[in-house]
Amino acid sequence: MTTGLLAVIDMQRVFADPDSPWATPRFALAAQGVRQLLPVFGERVTFTRFVAPDHPTGAWRAYFRQWPFALQPAHAPLWRLADEFADGAPHVLDAPTFGKWTPELAARVGPQGRLVLAGVSTDCCVLSTALAAADAGVEVVVVADACAGADDDSHAKALHVMDLYRPLIRVTTVAELLSR
Repeated sequence: MTTGLLAVIDMQRVFADPDSPWATPRFALAAQGVRQLLPVFGERVTFTRFVAPDHPTGAWRAYFRQWPFALQPAHAPLWRLADEFADGAPHVLDAPTFGKWTPELAARVGPQGRLVLAGVSTDCCVLSTALAAADAGVEVVVVADACAGADDDSHAKALHVMDLYRPLIRVTTVAELLSR
């Protein structure tokens, strides 16, 4: 039996839509991996959503000047979970940060817990979440073929960097995880 909490990072329309400035080219492949994991984790799943802050502060001001299309409220269509996940998400956590290791996610995982990560983008929000959770002492497992990056090279580099954090972070595949 697979243990821990599955956090599905930012499987949102803004990353799924090929016409979006933030399109993730292999979103569909990551979604396929996520679909395989969901039944195994059941209610032990949290979907996250990146949402724009109401009023960007600090370096986020420059970031949103670069990406003004994204300064939309949390209920805007671009921030919705991709259609295939929208209705079946048992728990959704919103954050205006790349990393989703928030107090709420930490509470769902627990102090001795295990966090299994899937989603997008490997080289941004997945990476940021994994490093923060590992720093908190949580066992982190990143499911490589249930993630997608901004491009293939960035995806591979991010997986390599995360795997350097063994034993705090371990990179695996859907098949390897399900076979345990």
